[in-house]
Amino acid sequence: MARKFFGTDGIRGLTNTAPMTPEVALKVGQAAGAHFVRGDHRHRVVIGKDTRLSGYMMESALVAGFTSVGMDVVLLGPMPTPAVAMLTRSMRADLGVMISASHNPFADNGIKLFGPDGYKLSDADELEIEGLLEGAPPLAQPELIGRAKRIDDARGRYVHFAKATFPEQLRLDGLKIVVDCAHGAAYHVAPDALWELGADVIPLGVTPNGININDACGSTHPQLLQQTVVASGADIGLALDGDADRLIVVDETGKVIDGDQLMALIALDQHRLGQLKGGAVVATVMSNLGLERKLDAEGLRLERTKVGDRYVLEAMRATGCNVGGEQSGHIILTDHSTTGDGLVAALQILAAMVGQGKPASELLDQFEPVPQLLKNVRFAGGAPLEADSVKACIAAAERELDGRGRLVIRKSGTEPLIRVMAEGDDEAQVHDVVERICAAVTRAAA
Repeated sequence: MARKFFGTDGIRGLTNTAPMTPEVALKVGQAAGAHFVRGDHRHRVVIGKDTRLSGYMMESALVAGFTSVGMDVVLLGPMPTPAVAMLTRSMRADLGVMISASHNPFADNGIKLFGPDGYKLSDADELEIEGLLEGAPPLAQPELIGRAKRIDDARGRYVHFAKATFPEQLRLDGLKIVVDCAHGAAYHVAPDALWELGADVIPLGVTPNGININDACGSTHPQLLQQTVVASGADIGLALDGDADRLIVVDETGKVIDGDQLMALIALDQHRLGQLKGGAVVATVMSNLGLERKLDAEGLRLERTKVGDRYVLEAMRATGCNVGGEQSGHIILTDHSTTGDGLVAALQILAAMVGQGKPASELLDQFEPVPQLLKNVRFAGGAPLEADSVKACIAAAERELDGRGRLVIRKSGTEPLIRVMAEGDDEAQVHDVVERICAAVTRAAA
């Protein structure tokens, strides 16, 4: 059965345009609720959201859907995605929902679902829910309709959880930290957690108004963070995205550090302390070849998966690894979380800084990246990657890079984009290969 609603990270799209409409959200609540109503106990779903204007609308529709099939609803308000996963487990809920389009602009929104174990749903579960979306799930008898309740201490619970992942014997006293919360879901919890651990905190992106989420701020727009770190003489800058499940770091010189370097530092620090499991780091096909070479030099492996943090997590669970993630900054640390957690990842970076007594610029220069270029080609419809001209161009590029680099071409699971990535030791060759393929895709999509 082909996917109609779910992409690589739940359901996502432009608000008030299918599939991101209140009607679909109500049906998702009914379908997911019906799928997880098992046994005779009182069923419960936990719902969190980021700070988008449309979050109120989508939340109300989901509440109507879940309560109509007999599920009680616990509303968390604006909370990071990993907090929803954590609270789903700790509150013994049957299901968790995050309303967010992550790093996308405010006009988009999305629905992410978590099972009772706090993990994102499997492909099989999502396909079953899609099947129920096409029908009419059985509605609860009037006396069995669910109730909705908002809890007020969700932020405190998550801050306590995040702080518990930081080594008990360490503190952040003396560190000046700039944290950019992207006017998103972590606008309270991230500065609070850092301050409670002793840091001198300079907060950015903490005044959400419904439409400024990810707007020239956060992990996808680190320019303001860079400027603020340098101007304030801060020790480090941390940038989260709209739902705070990814992290990008800026060192004290203003240099942007991506997820590959963050994974390298966390993994090698844990390896040094005897805490790394599985003898490997799990990352996607997009991670830099330099990371793979660095791990190999340390006697460790890089296990690659297809793009999507859910696939990284699946491989981590299968191999027993406890460090994984994506170059984009989704860092998954399964000793602490069941999904990517930007704040928890940041705390591990800060623990390494304090524990080793080294500046961010030194610690976060773990390997020399291989020249890599990623470009996106937007298309209106059709299947440009199926065109013979595009296939021929890709085949020629693969022959050129054979033994000297890698090529990754894929269709985005969340946007109408073709992503073209190449890397290799010859930077000019990498640029030439990417430009040729992008031109071929553009012509085929015209």
